[in-house]
Amino acid sequence: MTTKAKMMHYTLKYRHLLKGKLRPEEIDHNTSIEKLRRDCDESATRFFKPIPGISFIPSDYPGFYAEWVEIENAPDEKVVLYFHGGGFVMGNARSHRNIVGNFVKYLGIKALVFDYRLAPEHPAPAAVNDAAAIYSWLLEQGYQAENIVFAGDSAGGGIALATLLKCKDDKIPLPGTCAVFSPCTDMTISGESHITRAKADPCTPKGANETYLGYYAGNGDPKHPYASPLFGDLSGLPPTIIQVGDNETLRDDSTRFGEKAKAAGVDVQLKVWKGMFHCFPLLAPLFPEATVALEEVCQFIRKKLND
Repeated sequence: MTTKAKMMHYTLKYRHLLKGKLRPEEIDHNTSIEKLRRDCDESATRFFKPIPGISFIPSDYPGFYAEWVEIENAPDEKVVLYFHGGGFVMGNARSHRNIVGNFVKYLGIKALVFDYRLAPEHPAPAAVNDAAAIYSWLLEQGYQAENIVFAGDSAGGGIALATLLKCKDDKIPLPGTCAVFSPCTDMTISGESHITRAKADPCTPKGANETYLGYYAGNGDPKHPYASPLFGDLSGLPPTIIQVGDNETLRDDSTRFGEKAKAAGVDVQLKVWKGMFHCFPLLAPLFPEATVALEEVCQFIRKKLND
């Protein structure tokens, strides 16, 4: 691991000290979801930096808020449908402007980011239904399925994969390719990494996975493919790239999904990065590993869209 990556790892691990707290944050059912959302939005506003050449424009989609993230000289016919992260309970298009704007800058293709409904008020499959609806709208606008990319991080990555399964079930043409960063694919929390990587994970507060994933599953079946795509029939899915760190509790959500998809005949590129943490490629260019990982994703997308 490079020195810059180690510095970022330690910053994340001990971020509670920077906030003047002696103990790391813990999440449980007494944690205020409203406060989490407010803190997420305020932090995004505070740290947002305009990205040269990138514009954020509200879309005409009538169902809920969505915005275009556009870059100069991008091809008109290609688009990324981006699924934001946030533990299924927080985050939105505006809070993800830094992340998606940076991704678009590297990729050179515009994106559409949308505010799917959040848990616990709207458990699965509400987010997947929202995603399938706005994807269908994109197709109605004239975009060809083979020119559309699904991309998402963490919870958003899991929703993206589940949306592929719903689209397959509903006979909606599948997008040309999919790229996910540390996707959350298993609401039953059955992966060994939830135990073996708990101490190594610098990003995920104690209790967060159990609380957030419990909210998202709600009273439904946590193994339903629209909640946990790991348990779905993965045959027929488009070419997919998965990037995940070895030092994260959600590692096995990626590795098990990738292995199962590959066994089902899907063109999957799965990479586990030693020493890396949750969704680290999206921090490019802060340290070399993130830059290399994000460039790998962009190369995969470009190749699959041009095949």
